[in-house]
Amino acid sequence: MNIENKTLLITEINGFIGLRFAELAIAKGMKVRGLQSSPDKAKAKKAQKLDIEVIAGSVTNPAIVKIACQGVDVVAHTAELAKEGGSLDYFREVNVGGTVNTAKAAKNAGVKTFVHLSSGMVYGFNYCDRITEFGPLSGDNNPYCQTKIEAEEAILPLNSPPDFGLIIIRAGDVYGPGSIPWIVRPILMMRQKEFVYVNDGRGVINHVYIDNLIDAIFLAIEKETYGEIFNITDGQETSWKEYFTYLVEMAGTPTPISLPKDELQLLIKLRSQGQKLFGKKADILPESIDFITRPYAYSIAKAESLLDYKPKIDLQEGMQRIQEWLQKADI
Repeated sequence: MNIENKTLLITEINGFIGLRFAELAIAKGMKVRGLQSSPDKAKAKKAQKLDIEVIAGSVTNPAIVKIACQGVDVVAHTAELAKEGGSLDYFREVNVGGTVNTAKAAKNAGVKTFVHLSSGMVYGFNYCDRITEFGPLSGDNNPYCQTKIEAEEAILPLNSPPDFGLIIIRAGDVYGPGSIPWIVRPILMMRQKEFVYVNDGRGVINHVYIDNLIDAIFLAIEKETYGEIFNITDGQETSWKEYFTYLVEMAGTPTPISLPKDELQLLIKLRSQGQKLFGKKADILPESIDFITRPYAYSIAKAESLLDYKPKIDLQEGMQRIQEWLQKADI
């Protein structure tokens, strides 16, 4: 597919991934429309500066999604509930129900290509080294992991090219300027002296710089790889300690201490219980430690082969860009 002059709908346009996707799509000559559920005025202004039509509403509302999909060639579904834990029913409402609503509305509206941004978390927390798209998949009793699996299973039967082509992207840990879980939150915790390494930072972070991720999505759209699923990371095997050391240096704080996983999860559990006791929302959940102790790298061999995907921005350059952003941003 030649994407120039095609109309692209991005769900959660004001999100970290959605906004950058819009910028790069416009640079490629696409017309962009956005769907946004959050009332965040600051982020809304960023989309407006790009001269994007933004429709207010949730992907869980079939009527709103139907309107958003009219006259669209490509849908990039980036909307999701992404938290470490919480109510499984609420996760299902957004991650499964919202995804199905959007895919069905797109198909009924005559959209040519639907890209669903899934996650490598469909493999759970204890997977084999260089795991491929064949799995196995594991929800690991986590609502985010489980509902990302369910969303994929629910929409794959809708794939019916050439009329409606569906592509699933299992993104790694997406970082870049503005990333909350992998940049902003860790740096704030470091500044507040609340950040610690877990198990001395052993294991592997499957990082993917946001521009690399979006490059891969464009390749999948252009090559019309309908019905396919792709793991997308930077293809580097980086330890958690190496990754977070970059952020420690940016934060200008002392080297964090290290605690065993079980001990740290117990401390966080006690902390969150104490916060709830005083009527406060827990700022961090014990489940979050599962996300930063994953052991191995995902395989991106399929994307390299079928998409000719070559990550352009390595970790060193990505961190340099983040450092430049931090000098201007107030986080």
